[in-house]
Formats: sequence, C-alpha cells, structure tokens
Amino acid sequence: MFSRSSIKNKLLFFSLLATLVPSLGLGLLLFWQYKVIIDDNVTHQLRTLTDDAGRELEYWVKKQTDNLRVLATSQAVVEGLARHADQPQDRTSQALPHYLRLVQEKLDPLLELTVLDASGQRVASSALAPTRYRLSDPGPPTAGDDSTVLAPPHWDAAYQQVVFSLAVPVLSLDDKVIGQLVAVIKLDALQSRLDYVVGNSPGDLVLVDLAGRPLLDTQRRVGQFPVLAAPVLRRLRQHPGVPSAFDGHFGVKVLGMAQRSAVLPILIVAERERSEIYSDWREVRNLFLGLLAGLTLLVGFAGWRIGRSIVMPLNDLAGAADRVAQGNLSVCLPIASKDEIGHLTRVFNQMTGNLRQSQSEVEAANLALQQKNELLQTLSVTDGLTGLYNRNKLDEILGHQFAGYRRHRRPFAVLMLDIDHFKRLNDSFGHQAGDQVLKQVAALLSASVRSVDFAARYGGEEFVLVLPETTLATARQLAERICHQVEAASVSFDGHTLRVTLSIGVAGVRDDDGAADAVVARADQLLYAAKHAGRNRVHCSG
Repeated sequence: MFSRSSIKNKLLFFSLLATLVPSLGLGLLLFWQYKVIIDDNVTHQLRTLTDDAGRELEYWVKKQTDNLRVLATSQAVVEGLARHADQPQDRTSQALPHYLRLVQEKLDPLLELTVLDASGQRVASSALAPTRYRLSDPGPPTAGDDSTVLAPPHWDAAYQQVVFSLAVPVLSLDDKVIGQLVAVIKLDALQSRLDYVVGNSPGDLVLVDLAGRPLLDTQRRVGQFPVLAAPVLRRLRQHPGVPSAFDGHFGVKVLGMAQRSAVLPILIVAERERSEIYSDWREVRNLFLGLLAGLTLLVGFAGWRIGRSIVMPLNDLAGAADRVAQGNLSVCLPIASKDEIGHLTRVFNQMTGNLRQSQSEVEAANLALQQKNELLQTLSVTDGLTGLYNRNKLDEILGHQFAGYRRHRRPFAVLMLDIDHFKRLNDSFGHQAGDQVLKQVAALLSASVRSVDFAARYGGEEFVLVLPETTLATARQLAERICHQVEAASVSFDGHTLRVTLSIGVAGVRDDDGAADAVVARADQLLYAAKHAGRNRVHCSG
C-alpha cells in the first residue's frame, strides 16, 4: 500500500477531497441555480407569450380599424350619408344597406356594419336587426379622432359568440365629419393568431375581460372556464408581467402572469401548470438531497480550503463571462496569481479588449451604412431640386391608384401643371432664378394638397398632382385655388421680384381608360388647351 505521510499520498488524498467536495458544493449551488433558471425561463416564456399575444392583438385590431377606415372613405358610404343629410326622411334607398352587406360578407371578422349620421342615428346597416350602440363618448367625433371602442368584448346572445365593436368617423370630401361607420367584430377570428403565438409552447393563453370572465383561449375551453377569483384578478392587474401562483381553471395550481391589452379593455393571461414545470426538478432535488445527506460528513476544512482556492477564481471568470454574454464588454478582472488561472484571466481580459474594439468598429460601420441607406432611399423617390416625388415614384403612385379604381371603383383625379413662359424667365434672369421659382411653386403645391394627395415633378417646369377619392368638381376647385395662389405669390431674386402663373389641365379616371397613362395624357391635352386659350387658367375634362 502507500504511506499516508508521503507528499504524493497527501496530494492524492486531498485531490480526492478537492474533487468530491467542490463537486458536491457546486452541485448544490447548480441545483438551486437550476431552479432559478427554471423560474427565469418560465417567466421569460410567459412574458414572451403575453407580449407576442399583445402585439398580435394590437396588429389584428389595427388591421380591422384600418379596413374600417378604408371602408369609411368609400364613395358608397360617403354619398349615402350625404344623401341622407339632404333627404333625411327618404328611407327608400337600399343601395347603402346592400353595399354594407356585400362588404360584411367578404370580410370574415365582421358580423355587422352600420352607418350612423352625425347625431348618432342609424342610417343603414348590413343586419336586419342591428345592435343598439351606446357610445362611450356622446360628443360628435372630429376629423382627427382615432377609432373608438364602442363596447368591450362580451358574449353576445344574438350572435352566440364573443364580439366587440369599433367605430370610425366618415368624412366628406372637404374633410368634415358627416357620420360614423360602426362594425361588430367576432373575437374568435383571433384564434389562429393566438395558436400561432403559442406554437409548441407548453403554456396556454387566455383572454379575459376586466371582470375575470374568459373570452378566448388556445385550448378552446372558454365555455367551461370559471371566472377568476377576485384576489387573483386584482393581483394580476396590479402586477402586470410578474409571475404569480394561483388556483387556475379546473382547480389546478398554475404559474401565470397577465398583461393588459393596449387596444382592448381585456387581460391577456399566460399560464402553465406548476406540477408540470417542477416535475423533473423535484425528482432531481430528492435524489440530490439523499446523496448530499450521505456525503456531508466528507466535507471538511481541507476540502473547503482546496475547493475555495479553485472555485472562487473560476466563479469570477464565469460571472465575468455571463456579463460579457449579456453585452457588458467593460469587464476587466484583476490578475491575482501567475498560475494557469492567472494566465486564463489575462487571456480573458485580452479577449474582452478585442471584443470592445471590434464592437466599436462594427457600430461605426453600421452607422455609416444606415446613413447612406437613408440617403439613397430619399434620393430614389424624390426630386433633388423641389423635394417633391420624382417621375419614377409618380408612375408607381399612378399605377397603384389605377389598380384601386379597377378593383374597388375608387376614383382619382390628375392635375397637370405648367409654369407659363418659364423659358423666357430663364433667358431673362438665368437658371438660378428659374430654380428659385420651381422651389417656390413646389412649396405652394405641397401646402395646398391633403395629406393623402401626391405632388410630383413631371419634368422641367411641369408638375403633376394625384388626388385620390376626388371628383372632377373638387379637383377643379383645387386647381383654381392653386392658380390664384401662384399668381399672387412672388419670388425675390437678385433685387428683382419675379411673378409667374400656371396653366392647369384637370382629368379624372374613366371606365374606358386602359391604364393610368390615359388619364395623364388627357390632363396633358387639357394643359395645352389652357395654354392656347391664353394661359393662367384651368381646363377640365367633361
């Protein structure tokens, strides 16, 4: 055998202790860290579920709101309300209800569409027995109002499902509020998005109202769910995003958290069963505690000293590595020894220094690339002199408007504008004076159009305005106003006061147009007709 007094045997003996004791100590530490990691992972998972579900719900409601806003700008709705305002006693027209039914049948989440006038009285509806609406704000909406949630999600006995209502203002062509468009939307249309958010996750999502009543869930068991207890509901509402243990549905202990939706008065609850979360952890804990009880006597002073001398520097390195992994590259460890641990510490410090330098270089390169991309994006769609859209962007806008007219009968008008005697101005005062005039005219055009209209430089001294959802009469009024504004304006250049006028051709889209170029061509012909008729005037088709 071997002598206990020899250095080799002592080193072997203490090596065994140094192997067993730190292993057990680290095992205990890692066991509790494992539990913390499980809690952190579950918290992260539940928070991810609620955040993703909240974003999906916000995107879905925004999509429904945008669809409703687009529908509120349709010619049928606007003209129907206008006719009602002119002849409020006329109940014979069925065009608007028929149109609402057609739209409601094509848009799956919609159960009902109703048009109200400015006083809140029903004008037309897609339903034979429309829902009675009680507005949360009885005052009339304005042109800048956002969509209004008329009623929070609730069980509707007529439709036998959970629904909620949205309302948006209906604007006339001159941007005045003439009524509201109200939609009843079924909430279970969100089911597929919630299923996508959950995916293969072991967690569940439940949408509940502010009273704790379930509305929708990923297990499709809403009809069987009880209402959440008042203390649980209060705790979830007061601490959003914080996990909490409570008696969930069917009396099962769950770990869950809630987040209030930013768009609807409901709570998004994510939960997992506690028994499922900690099942493996409990088995490992029981096994570990049994082993720990048998090996505790082996942990002594020598093992503690040896383990401390090895584990502490490694823990420092591990903690520093964790901070680096979290993005903190300013970590720098002191070198306490010249052994292998000290060498590893020096290498670690060199590595973090190289990472800091690389990160600075990458951030500088990313910033420069982002600035260049933004500049290229701006230059690709705008005219460098006037700041208006360029010819390529104008062709894209016209193609989009013409496609919208073909699909949804949404009209648009085109104004072709030309500065009168522009060549004479360049010859008399120079091209710099001409550039100043072009900038002044472009600024007047930008200030004269709506936010939904488009202004572009067609080429030289010619400009084009594209007016969506605009009749010829309204387009002509705008053209006349622009003519007067340009005529009244002046440009100071080199001690001279320069004044110019515009000739404008106005054309609207027609059924026999094969492409958007036909509308532009008509506007161009009318522009030249205006020039031949004496300039500083508007010629309009029809």
